[in-house]
Parts: sequence; structure tokens; C-alpha cells
Amino acid sequence: MTNTLAQWFVQTFGGKISPELIIFIVSMIPILELRGGLLVASLLHVRMWTAIPICIIGNIIPVPFILLLVTKIFSALKKTKTFRRPVEWLERRAMGKSENIRKGEFIGLMLFVGIPLPGTGAWTGSLIAALLRIENKKAVPAILLGILLATVIMCVVSYGILGQVW
Repeated sequence: MTNTLAQWFVQTFGGKISPELIIFIVSMIPILELRGGLLVASLLHVRMWTAIPICIIGNIIPVPFILLLVTKIFSALKKTKTFRRPVEWLERRAMGKSENIRKGEFIGLMLFVGIPLPGTGAWTGSLIAALLRIENKKAVPAILLGILLATVIMCVVSYGILGQVW
């Protein structure tokens, strides 16, 4: 799915806006995040060392907002008829992925964010950390290290293995 979305971004925006802006935007989007940004960067032939900081910054930007505001926003939205069910569904989905994080808090959160599997990443990791009420002084470094781990893995995949195919 990430590969398909990455290709869509390249086809839709390639040549219309700068490749750096495309990968920055993709890195901020839930589901795609840094892994999608690096895939898009490799498809657009952006040098890896140029793409890495852009993708990391794009992936980090939503984290403090999620950690600080999501529980308040969810509480307010759950009071409305329209948003109560979708918010409860999001919470159940996030908490369904939280068992390993709950057990190993710091390491669990870092690995959850860092290992690029469907449904993982900084967005979901931040949401789970907020819902589990993990202190920000533990959550932020774990999420940042997870983003760095994902960067290494995705650079190998995007510029190494898949880079040879494209």
C-alpha cells in the first residue's frame, strides 16, 4: 500500500512542485510517514543524504501535537454524535497495537515506531503513548529513536534493495 501511495504522489505532483516539498509532505502524512517519504525520494531520484533530514523533520512535526493534544481533542470529539464512533474506533485500533509498548514502554515504543510494518510509525506510536499516558520525557526520545531506526531500515530498502529494482 505504501508503495502504491508513494507512486501516486510521484505521478500526481512530480514536476509540479519540488521533489523536496513532495517528500516533506508525504513524511507528515499518517500511514506513509518517513517510510513513504524515503520511497518517494528514491522514485524522484533525490539523493539519500538530502532526503533523510527532510523526511525526519516531516515525520517529527506531528509528534508533539499528537502527544500534547490528541487526548483533549478525542475527549471533545467523543461528546459529539458525529465523531464519537470514529474516535472510539481509532482508540480501539491504537490500543489493540499497544500490548508490546505497555510491556517494554521505552524499548517497545521505539521498536513500534522504528520497525516499518503496516499500522506502525510515529503517528500511531504517539497516539498510543498519549492514550497510555506515557510521560513525554520517555515517549519523545523513544519516538525519535524509532524514527532514526525507521530511517536506517527504509534507506536500505528504498536506496539499496528497491533502489536497484527502480
